[in-house]
Order: sequence, then C-alpha cells, then structure tokens
Amino acid sequence: MLSLAIGADDAAFEMKDLIKEHLKAFDIEVTDYSHNTGVVDEMYPDVAHAVASAISQGKHQRGILICGTGIGMSIVANKVIGIRAALCHDTYSAERAQKSNDAQIITFGARVIGPELAKSIVDTWLSSEYDGGRSAPKVARINEYENRQR
Repeated sequence: MLSLAIGADDAAFEMKDLIKEHLKAFDIEVTDYSHNTGVVDEMYPDVAHAVASAISQGKHQRGILICGTGIGMSIVANKVIGIRAALCHDTYSAERAQKSNDAQIITFGARVIGPELAKSIVDTWLSSEYDGGRSAPKVARINEYENRQR
C-alpha cells in the first residue's frame, strides 16, 4: 500500500480536502500534515518541511503540497536532503516529474489551477513510475550535488 503525505496552507485547504477525498478511491494511506487552523498567513514552510522530512525519514513514499501558487512549498521541500519536489501545473509536468526525475513530492497552486486539473495531475503522477533510462545519470548527478552538502 502506498503511503502518501499531504499538506496545505490556508490558501489551499479546500483544494487539499478535495484531493484527499479523491484519493479515497485508490488504495493509498494518506496522512495530512496541514495545521488546518484557518489562520490567515499560516506558515506554509512549516507544513512543507514536515511533509518533506517525513518522506526523507521513510514514513511515506510520496507527498503532495498545495499552497496559493505551489512555488513556496516546492522551494521549502527541496531544502530537505534527499527530496526532489516538482511544481506541476499540467499533467505532462506531473508525468515527467516522476518518470524523468523520480520526484517524491509534487506541488501545485490552488490559485493557479482548478479542481479537475488538480485531480488529473495527481492521477498522472501516481500512475507514472521512474524509468531511469537516459534520465538516470542526471538524477545521479543531482544526488552527487546534494551529497556534497552533507
């Protein structure tokens, strides 16, 4: 069973809840790291860091982060060693995030895309698998650069 972490800030609670409901149709264990306090300007970096850390520690295989644009969540998640988070606002990017880059996390913006596209992005990403191939040396190079930071 796939274990997935999800998190959102105050700009994306509704989208996050919609995605959680959508995921019920799949055999996926979903853990929500959102604070859900409803406080305006909730600190999305805290949510993104919690999800990315949980994945890097092996608690989950994949994660979804949603804020207003998805940009901030992506930046924060990529600060965690071992994490590759990709901003995806279309299904092609979601597919390539997984197939070419082995991204454990996708991010997107609730103020950028609508609910049906968000569900399609999630479905595409979840149904895609890292295939290595020509991308394997590139992902290995990413890991080399990251390991220099340890």
